[in-house]
Amino acid sequence: MIRRCLSVVPALAALFFCLSAHADTWPAPVEGDYVIKDFRFASGETLPELRLHYRTLGNIHKDKSGKVDNAVLIMHGTGGAGTQFVNERFAGQLFGPGQPLDAAKYFIVLPDGIGHGKSSKPSDGLRMKFPRYDYDDMVKADYRLLTEKLKVNHLRLVMGTSMGGMHTWVWGETYPDFMDALMPLASLPVEIAGRNRMFRRMFMDAIRNDPEWNNGDYTKQPRGLADALHILMIMGSVPLQWQKEYPTRDAADKYLEDRIAALMKEDDANDCLYQVDSSRNYNPQPRLAAIKVPLLAVNSADDQINPPELGILEREIKNVANGSAVVLPISDATRGHSSHTWAVLWKNYLVDLLQKSEGAAQRSRSNSK
Repeated sequence: MIRRCLSVVPALAALFFCLSAHADTWPAPVEGDYVIKDFRFASGETLPELRLHYRTLGNIHKDKSGKVDNAVLIMHGTGGAGTQFVNERFAGQLFGPGQPLDAAKYFIVLPDGIGHGKSSKPSDGLRMKFPRYDYDDMVKADYRLLTEKLKVNHLRLVMGTSMGGMHTWVWGETYPDFMDALMPLASLPVEIAGRNRMFRRMFMDAIRNDPEWNNGDYTKQPRGLADALHILMIMGSVPLQWQKEYPTRDAADKYLEDRIAALMKEDDANDCLYQVDSSRNYNPQPRLAAIKVPLLAVNSADDQINPPELGILEREIKNVANGSAVVLPISDATRGHSSHTWAVLWKNYLVDLLQKSEGAAQRSRSNSK
């Protein structure tokens, strides 16, 4: 079932009031690292020590049988990190007192995926000798972080944004009994092809075809990285918002120049190559029937990376036994592909999913007794 919403959320009029009333109502995250020895990648490569960085909010709760019943895993997008969720537009809408994922009630885990944030990545020193990881490797590593380091033996909810949304589909197929609910945001459950694949290939080629890249052994960030970032910016752009925020030629030029200059200081070409390339084997489509628990997919109509006119979400959600989907209409509040991190747009649907999956959670707890 897919719903095309007539309004984004009933309380949308309160959006700007909510975002301006910032008071850090969520608890400060606790950060840590977990080192996995001799991690073996799907490619057959190994890494003697794979470091996974993570943040947690709240405390673990177990039922009488020792099963964790309040853990929530939230995964970031390509080039991101767990820290991107610790802000007013996400944590401020979800993690505070009485909110859908109240950190006083839930144990929230925000990992940095392989190749991202403070986890092991090419720029640590191996450069292009770093193992060529993919999404399956990233999901497996997060599973080991949860089970081995954090002692989480069950998840109340798995959710993610963009790449993290794609990981959510993989989680549902790979560990179908490990969670009670799934919420992928800004993603599609099919092989990355068509324009989606082409823009990723353009991104990678812009870096690799630049002589300054030097097979990854550069002494400064190659100019090709800026070209790659231009491609990424336009694919993730928000025409309605950009027109309002940069209504003149000079304003638009200044934003572009400032944004690229900032990204060139923050990003690393090899890290970016690996991050984009890690999507190459993604294709949950053949195994969608393996997903057991309630799943709610949320996309937005102004998302150029996952455009609704493809009809893919409508077609494939039918193959998920307990699946449903929502496409948010374009509005003054949506932010294109980045709508996934503006929780006010879709948090009511999260509440619905938690309520719908409560029965599954109760059955899971009963089976564990």
